[in-house]
Amino acid sequence: MPWTRRYDEAEPQRVNKWLAQSGVCSRREAEALIAEGRVSIDGEAVADAGRKILPGQTLTLADPADGADGTATKGPGGGFTAVLNKPVGFVSGQPEPGYTPAVRLLTAGNRVGEGAAPDARASLPPLGRLDMDSHGLLLLSDDGVLAKAVIGPESALDKEYVVRVAGLVTGEKLARLRHGLTLDGRRLKPAKVSVVEGQTLRFVLKEGRKRQIRRMCELVGLRVMDLLRVRIGPLDLGDLPEGRWRRLTAEEREALIAASKGDAGP
Repeated sequence: MPWTRRYDEAEPQRVNKWLAQSGVCSRREAEALIAEGRVSIDGEAVADAGRKILPGQTLTLADPADGADGTATKGPGGGFTAVLNKPVGFVSGQPEPGYTPAVRLLTAGNRVGEGAAPDARASLPPLGRLDMDSHGLLLLSDDGVLAKAVIGPESALDKEYVVRVAGLVTGEKLARLRHGLTLDGRRLKPAKVSVVEGQTLRFVLKEGRKRQIRRMCELVGLRVMDLLRVRIGPLDLGDLPEGRWRRLTAEEREALIAASKGDAGP
């Protein structure tokens, strides 16, 4: 299916910049899509990479999985994607002064398996944040198609966490965690919450609000002592050592994209 969205910002904006900000693709990938004739505004093909979209106009991006003749083609770019086991103490995205971004861990010395490390100047934003006090599976990528699949508003991917809490765990609290909580005035989507053993819980979420699990637990009188993300859709953390990273494989990328559309599941 094509991607279509109305532009409702107050000021005109370059098409490639808006597509990147919307998590559809990188600016470079947007320029390639424009060159391929896949981008149109109000039904008119965009030919200039510098074209700006105006308030009220509607942009349509032809599905990159469909070629001009209807045959399957490889998606634009593919970019670089690292699978990282982030330790506590590193922030996922662009940090404030005094904090260390997780991307600093993507060195040749920390790599597991084959493939070159990214350039130190590469821009590799996180596909779903993991706060400084949490650890586990984190994707860092400049792949716009994958970003849409993992963190886009229509993504069907779920995320799994193993969480150690302090406080009395009761059936009533588990029921509230599963369904019924509200954050920032908005009702949360139903969550799967179960007891692994003792004070260790397993959360499976379909959304990723800011510090969501910690805030959910606070609402029912529990305090998070440790939070580990172990899965994003069909992608498991596995036995990747903490602080180490590896390249995402082509097969894993395709599985994530398929699962994000509800075509597959973990």
